[in-house]
Amino acid sequence: MNEELQELMETLNSLVQEKKYAELRAQFNDMAYADIAEFIMSLDDEKTLVTVFRILSKDISADVFSYLDADSQETIVRMITDKEIERLMDDLYVDDAVDFLEEVPANVVRRVLANTDKETREIINRFLEYPDNSAGSSMTIEMVELHDRLTVGEAIKSIRRTGVDKETIYTCYVIDDKRKLVGTIPLRRLILNDEDVPLTEIMSDEEQLIYVSTMDDQEEVASIAKKYDLLSVPVVDKEERLVGIITIDDIVDIIDEEATEDFEKMALLRPSEDEYLKTNVFTLAKNRIVWLLVLMVSATFTGQIIEGFEAKLATIAGLTACIPMLMDTGGNSGNQVSTLIIRGLALGEIQIKDYFKVLWKEIRVSVMVGVVLAIANAGRMLLLRLVTGGGTANNVIFVVCLSILAAVMVAKIIGCTLPMIAKLLKLDPALMAGPMITTIVDAVSLLIYFGFANAFIH
Repeated sequence: MNEELQELMETLNSLVQEKKYAELRAQFNDMAYADIAEFIMSLDDEKTLVTVFRILSKDISADVFSYLDADSQETIVRMITDKEIERLMDDLYVDDAVDFLEEVPANVVRRVLANTDKETREIINRFLEYPDNSAGSSMTIEMVELHDRLTVGEAIKSIRRTGVDKETIYTCYVIDDKRKLVGTIPLRRLILNDEDVPLTEIMSDEEQLIYVSTMDDQEEVASIAKKYDLLSVPVVDKEERLVGIITIDDIVDIIDEEATEDFEKMALLRPSEDEYLKTNVFTLAKNRIVWLLVLMVSATFTGQIIEGFEAKLATIAGLTACIPMLMDTGGNSGNQVSTLIIRGLALGEIQIKDYFKVLWKEIRVSVMVGVVLAIANAGRMLLLRLVTGGGTANNVIFVVCLSILAAVMVAKIIGCTLPMIAKLLKLDPALMAGPMITTIVDAVSLLIYFGFANAFIH
């Protein structure tokens, strides 16, 4: 938080403590909605939180409400009157109302829907039926629809009449008699054309239409918006009828949510819907324990490999000391490439068909990296032998360096292959990262190491 905003928050706190609500309301009128919401969420006392929310002017209260976290929203709805709930739901955009209802307990949902008009209630219920993380669950119906028989002048009049209730007017969507999406028109193009020009002459035609289906995954929406630089993405049903749009603010939320989920999966955590500090200890433990158990059990193979070579480790100086370094080098090499591949798959930069291109590139990279690491390790071991006067033999140094080269090559092959296999099997490639790659590569690196030790050390 910058110093200016910090000072403002302190001023607002002072006004609240002194109960100077008229001055507080005046301050709010000059603030961004997100900053007002941040201040409201910082209030610890529930009664004070609701009191401050109530002093917001009617024209900004719904916008501020949409920026609040689920806990603050629930507190407000639980403590305000039925009439206030009705007014709030009337002012909220449908997508913001749906987002709120998806996060709060069932009893709160029932109370909200009971105090919502029939038409809005039917729309909200329809939205709630869409699967989580689908385009349908993230869209809004407050968009500018223009019939294809209109002229530019008629379209502008329509926007002036209805635009105040729309979430965005920057892109207008052209539909026919069956509500089929037939074109899009940027508002700028409308303004710059003569009033008697038909919309069909200036709209982007069907070949240029970009849209998603209600059942498409929200990650696909974010990918399309990024690729085509869209401020909003139209959503159609299976008959290609326009049913809503997903605006840039929701697209940013989707990108943030998907990135967070990928990070959690890459750390082998079950994705959590709540923020860290708002998640209870039991849930955090439950989200972590499953994969920790899997990794612990899988490490048994690593232990068995070491146990099988205990006799050789006991008789040859230097072999045991190099095990941690070898395992770390292999694991880190695998993690590096798996991170790049997982990100590339998520962004659509890499496809399954590119596997052999990726494999060939990583083989060449691993050779270069492995050779440099092997040479550096040889120098390190020779220097240690010189300084300490230890008895590490030349053949041990050779085995360790050769193992590093081989381990890096194998690790990078595994690191680029496993995410691709996951993608092919319709699994999330993010699962094949971090701890999972490390566990597999550790076992393989040890097999390589002891294999070379048996071959070259007698």
